[in-house]
Amino acid sequence: MLQISLWKRCLIWLTCLTGLVFASPNAFYSRVETANDARSAIELYGETDELSATANTWPNWLPTRLVNLGLDLRGGAHILAEVQVEDVYETRMQGLWPSLRDRLRPERGTIGTIRLQPSPPDELRVLIGNQEGMPRALEVAQSLARPIQTLSGIGAEDLEARADDDILIVTMTEEERQASDDRTVRQALEIIRRRIDELGTREPTIQRQGSQRILIQVPGIGSASELKEIIGTTAQLTFHPVVGQGAADASPPGVGNRLFPSIEDPTVVYTLEAAAVVTGEELVDAQPSFDQNGRPAVNFRFNPSGARKFGDYTAENVGNPFAIVLDDEVISAPVIQSHIPGGAGIITGNFTIEESTNLAVLLRAGALPAGLEFLEERTIGPELGQDSIDAGQIATSAAFVAVLIFMGLSYGLFGLFANIALVLNLALIFGMLSIVGATLTLPGIAGIVLTVGMAVDANVLVFERIREELKSAKGPARAIELGYEKALSAILDANITTFITAVILYAMGSGPVRGFAITLGLGILTSVFTAIFVTRVMIIVWFERRRPKQIEV
Repeated sequence: MLQISLWKRCLIWLTCLTGLVFASPNAFYSRVETANDARSAIELYGETDELSATANTWPNWLPTRLVNLGLDLRGGAHILAEVQVEDVYETRMQGLWPSLRDRLRPERGTIGTIRLQPSPPDELRVLIGNQEGMPRALEVAQSLARPIQTLSGIGAEDLEARADDDILIVTMTEEERQASDDRTVRQALEIIRRRIDELGTREPTIQRQGSQRILIQVPGIGSASELKEIIGTTAQLTFHPVVGQGAADASPPGVGNRLFPSIEDPTVVYTLEAAAVVTGEELVDAQPSFDQNGRPAVNFRFNPSGARKFGDYTAENVGNPFAIVLDDEVISAPVIQSHIPGGAGIITGNFTIEESTNLAVLLRAGALPAGLEFLEERTIGPELGQDSIDAGQIATSAAFVAVLIFMGLSYGLFGLFANIALVLNLALIFGMLSIVGATLTLPGIAGIVLTVGMAVDANVLVFERIREELKSAKGPARAIELGYEKALSAILDANITTFITAVILYAMGSGPVRGFAITLGLGILTSVFTAIFVTRVMIIVWFERRRPKQIEV
């Protein structure tokens, strides 16, 4: 006999009602989005009458989560950038020189004088005065090497030393270069994500492509150039001892030193030690503020390691200038007046309030470990995004209406039950997309259109099976029961294989492919639920009330 327990019926209808409730905010998209933005602004900047009124346009007791619109639907910026991983090699070698120099100095009796030589970016070359002491110099240099902490570099070290006559050459091993490249791209990816999160944009796409490229898609932003200004600025903050200061045509800086132009006066050039005392990597906080003269500035604070180095250097160099360098330009070079403990300070310059705020954002997010080369950039206007939404709505509506008509004409009353289940199926899809915070793209709409067609496949299998059972002179109740039982295996086989395909597309694909996989996968789950449970409950309720002697399918 046809029967289904009361608690199962309640659970099925409760699931459908939950889907409808969570999908409902998407029917009032602009209104809910405006209210959500107002609530976010209240959390950040405090409550005002205008913000409160805007936030109350959508009730708090209703769900507020929306289906996020992707770049092709909302408009925004698309950028493909390549990380210049070679930049890290030069920084690594420059930072290695102070440690190597300190290790070699006690060995002067054996190796003679040591002198830094002009070197390629990925090498450190040191002249050894006594060539007979080269074995000892190699041993000291090799002692700086550390094991590589990666699966691909197990058993290898990060540095290798070799001799070329009287020149000691220190380079990174090939395993360390590969590990360094991977670390650099991962760090750049995380820093770009932090910087974009500071913008407050909704559901950006930031993912790695290949070994050295990063794809950035930010819906709702004005242009690709605006996005490049945020993510392309290296914001590399360093503090260097000052060797000298002069005009732009000053003499070469000498080995171990570098020339840096002044940000305030390009005709002035500072000669600084290439190795920084402290870097922006050791910053833990940066906030916009004002100096003692009321001009915009940025307060900063170091972590314990940076604070110790900063404090030790200022204590030992009172009366000497100390340069603050941002992206290879000297912001200022104040004279150290006294010991600065605590690792806190202030960056002053000819900033506007907007510039000081942006600088603080960049410093908080961290410095990019290497430069970015922008290989591709596109700006998608909101009008084009709206056109995509309209086209998607037309396609979905056309498919939806065609399926409704087909099911109604083919299966009569049972087709009407399938149509009601199809409406609930769409509501469940949008409810699940809202709950998980998924991003809907144009390929995602294609996945929904495909789901609309697939959603009735299971009902077609059931109804055709019921027809076959009716022909064998079984009663209506037994025919309906057997129809669902015998069609179940075919329904599960077809949908499980398609669901596996959706999982593979999501795991292996990127961008639009993932958007298609998400809606396809969720659509399969909801369509199986509505076909097996929702239509069955509706048919059972109808059958219990009417008790027909014969049924037409």
